[in-house]
Amino acid sequence: MPSRTEYLGKLFGWYCVIAAIYAALHKPAFVELAAKVVHNQLLAFVAGAVALVCGLAMVLAHNVWWGGALPVVVTLLGWTNLLKGLLFLFLPTETAAAFFLGTLHYEQWFYGYVAFNFLLGAYLVIGSTISAGAGSGHSRIEIIFGSRGIKTKAEISRVA
Repeated sequence: MPSRTEYLGKLFGWYCVIAAIYAALHKPAFVELAAKVVHNQLLAFVAGAVALVCGLAMVLAHNVWWGGALPVVVTLLGWTNLLKGLLFLFLPTETAAAFFLGTLHYEQWFYGYVAFNFLLGAYLVIGSTISAGAGSGHSRIEIIFGSRGIKTKAEISRVA
């Protein structure tokens, strides 16, 4: 598994865990913030731009659809951020408010969303930590898809 998967798994895993704990302790503030973001065009633009940049960075740096569940989950997280950024940027504020607050029932299912983020973060942190420890002494073949075609790179590591 690429070390990039481990790094991104830990980075976004810890972010999800910390944000979920903070959100669970401050539900009224989080619900109010979500309502303000989707109803305010400037805040929606900033949130969308940040999510778009994070999503694009992850998709461009880590678009891995093989190698187990962890790399695929990290890749899906990048695509989800990219999609969320596009929704914030291109949906009218009324539609975004109806979708995020109404259709997704943000306030009613708040603790469910928090629990999901916490469990996702825990999975990413634990999975990345375990795979980083298991990565010493392995062989790996990577297939790289680029603008100039497909390349393969073989790498054999040995523990000294």
